[in-house]
Amino acid sequence: QVQLVESGGGLVQPGGSLRLSCAASGIIFSVYAMGWYRQAPGKQRELVATITSGGSTNYADSVKGRFTISRDNAKNTLYLQMNSLKPEDTAVYYCNADLVVVSREYDYWGQGTQVTVSS
Repeated sequence: QVQLVESGGGLVQPGGSLRLSCAASGIIFSVYAMGWYRQAPGKQRELVATITSGGSTNYADSVKGRFTISRDNAKNTLYLQMNSLKPEDTAVYYCNADLVVVSREYDYWGQGTQVTVSS
């Protein structure tokens, strides 16, 4: 059974930092592309950052220079370091694992962790 379990969310003041983690089980973590997505109230889910199995990263323009995605394949864990947080970063953050093999896609989501940026 595949499980992606996010942790590390919470309430932080503007300008503060948080580090999200996503612990994966039930998959061969190292071969999956991983990503963080977020969904604010009343808005669609949006991409925050992705990292390929080879370590290449991609960021939404809104978080470039402030967020850093990383992975530890030995620990089957994905991270998102979030610095200089803004109120508009408030959302539920979701971890995603994605793999395409011979035209079949394996796509898994965590349950989400709430991040609230407020003074």
